[in-house]
Amino acid sequence: MDNISTNKYCRRNIILLYILIPSKKIMMNILTVFLFSLTLWSNSFNDSTDMAKKVFPPSELISNEDGSAFHLHLRPEQLADRVILVGDPGRVATVAAHFDEQECEVSSREFHSITGMYQGKRITVLSTGIGCDNIDIVMTELDALANIDFTTRTEKDEHRTLTIVRIGTCGGLQPFTPTGSFIASVKSIGFDGLLNYYAGRNDVCDLQLEEAFKQHMDWSPLKGSPYVAIANPELIERIAQDDMVRGYTIACGGFYGPQGRQIRLQIQDPDQNKKVEAFEYDGMKICNFEMESSALAGLSSLLGHHAMTCCMVIANRYTTEMNTNYKNTIDTLIEKVICRI
Repeated sequence: MDNISTNKYCRRNIILLYILIPSKKIMMNILTVFLFSLTLWSNSFNDSTDMAKKVFPPSELISNEDGSAFHLHLRPEQLADRVILVGDPGRVATVAAHFDEQECEVSSREFHSITGMYQGKRITVLSTGIGCDNIDIVMTELDALANIDFTTRTEKDEHRTLTIVRIGTCGGLQPFTPTGSFIASVKSIGFDGLLNYYAGRNDVCDLQLEEAFKQHMDWSPLKGSPYVAIANPELIERIAQDDMVRGYTIACGGFYGPQGRQIRLQIQDPDQNKKVEAFEYDGMKICNFEMESSALAGLSSLLGHHAMTCCMVIANRYTTEMNTNYKNTIDTLIEKVICRI
């Protein structure tokens, strides 16, 4: 019986009691007992509703003996609301060197994290390793740490929104993105296919841009369906400001063939990069190749978090330039992000 039906039932019975019982004293005693019983029933109903919450079994939400997330080894209290993601575990210390104080440091496989304070802001910096498959792990476990009670294994009543910025490196695809440029990914075209495995992907993707891109590329269905994930617009404005190039990014499922590189193996479409460089939609061009931004933007949108990616160009595929000493200059991008996040 739902709440509306219950209320109607209670009102009808109270009216009948007034009609059938002439003594007001007896009536009040009966009514008191009735209302007490109703309160007990209501509490029982609420308890059963709480018990009906989905419980995530140990095989799905995997945690370690110390209560930390399985891969990241972070505990809920160690996660800040502001998160900076980097690919290289060694770059975590570079970012954290800017902190005024460090609170905790955790390392497991390629996932290295440090949480600390910077000018009054609590920030977690975390390495993801390479690729959208790792972003799937990182985003799922970060969201779990924020929005699931690891003791009851149920979703928390109040959603906690994380602000996430990925700092990475990329290959520029335009003459206006030379080595050393900073690019903010407004929308990311995912060659990886990850978001296609999740319900609701169409609700957070630019479907018209997807179709325009596939037609322009004469896209082969053998490569799966690309998706276009959208970064958080407010975060783009805050981080990119007026000193980063804004454009579309392609997140590739690999470093060589998917990015048009031919070493000993030939690629399916030898003209892929020429088509990519020429594509334009809504006044914006594809500026760079990298390997994580689409999964980050897409999963964050589905999970209710704010995220974006900004990268430094270390190779320009259009001009065939390469800077292998980028590690000495990427600190400038780190400083911009850590100040603005």
